[in-house]
Amino acid sequence: MGSQKLLFFDIDNTIWDYDNFIPESTVRTIRAVRENGHKAFLCSGRGRGYIRSPELFDIGFDGVVSGCGTLIEIDGEILLYKKMTDEESLRTVETVRKYGMRPILEGKEYLYMDSEEFGDDWYMKKLTREMGQRLKSISDNWGKWEISKVSCDSGEDRREECFKELEDIFDFIVHTSNVVEMVPKGFSKGTGILKVCELLGAEVSDTFAFGDGENDIEMIKTAGTGIAMGNGNAHARAEADFVTRDIYHDGIYHACKYFELL
Repeated sequence: MGSQKLLFFDIDNTIWDYDNFIPESTVRTIRAVRENGHKAFLCSGRGRGYIRSPELFDIGFDGVVSGCGTLIEIDGEILLYKKMTDEESLRTVETVRKYGMRPILEGKEYLYMDSEEFGDDWYMKKLTREMGQRLKSISDNWGKWEISKVSCDSGEDRREECFKELEDIFDFIVHTSNVVEMVPKGFSKGTGILKVCELLGAEVSDTFAFGDGENDIEMIKTAGTGIAMGNGNAHARAEADFVTRDIYHDGIYHACKYFELL
């Protein structure tokens, strides 16, 4: 088996698709690598409040890196949490709205959004369905948000102006012409991997990262072995050490088999 490895898995389009479908091979593989003595972690851009699905946790994980590295949880204990200050949060919400951007605030317990800003948007429906009582109103909880990062439906018209105004607080991950994540400076999925290694006394060279998108780039570059899903975007695939099959064709299984983790 060799030395113990630490495996870090993105959630969306890596473990499951946008309909929350998890391939059976993914479940079997993650359980098998843990039975083989390795450790498995969720490593997501989602705030911890948005990682609650029993279907995910029933797979079995040793910990969670969430909010692009702003929260680290190992064996059920939160060991790091970067909470934005009230001043930063207020300034952020007021600034993004000034530039016509619609914010979603993400924390370790809750997500906050104003549904009237999103109308009939499919993502709002997804959040409402998945979050239940953990989805709260920005307006009804004004200034009392507990958050570690912000996602925005942005549009491109004045987005760069907004970034300029908030660049002292955030690094920006642009996913599409409409979607951007705002992550406190100095945090990423990559820094999350480094911190887990520090906490567990593990070598970064013994880590594997699995991802598909823009916010996975830093963890793919940081890990000892960065693996892009076959359905990943071109940037993720270009930065990866290995490109596996897509999510629907047993991508996680084939990568773990190739690297003899099973």
